[in-house]
Amino acid sequence: MTVTLDFAALWPFWPELLAGLWTTITLTLLATVGGVALGILGAALRSGKPGVLRTLWGIYVEVIRNTPFVVQLFFIVFGLPGLGLKLTAGQAALLAMLINLGAYSTEIIRAGIQVTPKGQWEAARVLGLTKVQTFLRVVLPPALARIYPALVSQCVMVMLGSSVVSQVSYEELTFMANLIQSRTFLSFEVYFVTTLLYLALSLLMRQALLAIGRKWLGSGA
Repeated sequence: MTVTLDFAALWPFWPELLAGLWTTITLTLLATVGGVALGILGAALRSGKPGVLRTLWGIYVEVIRNTPFVVQLFFIVFGLPGLGLKLTAGQAALLAMLINLGAYSTEIIRAGIQVTPKGQWEAARVLGLTKVQTFLRVVLPPALARIYPALVSQCVMVMLGSSVVSQVSYEELTFMANLIQSRTFLSFEVYFVTTLLYLALSLLMRQALLAIGRKWLGSGA
């Protein structure tokens, strides 16, 4: 059997692929910044004294970490309208990715905080720093440096997981790939190119985040 590949036939569709890639990059950037910020807040709550907020955040973390991302996305898109909250596909995709990364990054960052020597907390109190100042200036930076490679990996995983949002008709890279495949029937060519684009984006994102860590955290990543 002779197989003929026709990558040249994809050339007219490059604007669509690049538009989908840009949408994926934008969505990932927003989700990464918001999700890590949410994780820092959650790690602070989960590392503090027992209370209602700590318990509620713990429930949120366990629910998200033990349910599929696609189910979380469908709940936001199809479930929330039953409560009167309707979101666009883009808003739902971003919210789902934020919530997902926020839960995972909470536990990753909390792991870094838990190994912080008690002497650092005590030294900060002696210097007259408030709890918030102690957390942001003394505890958080070295904690982030310790777990930064794991946090970067989780951010990349969330970017790769963004392909799922094509299921709710959000026009990111996978959606565009499916659309082009349905028009050309060049399944191998379309998904081969899409795979290379995701691979390149993953490698670039990882290197960029690790470079940021080396610059701002002194991370040995």
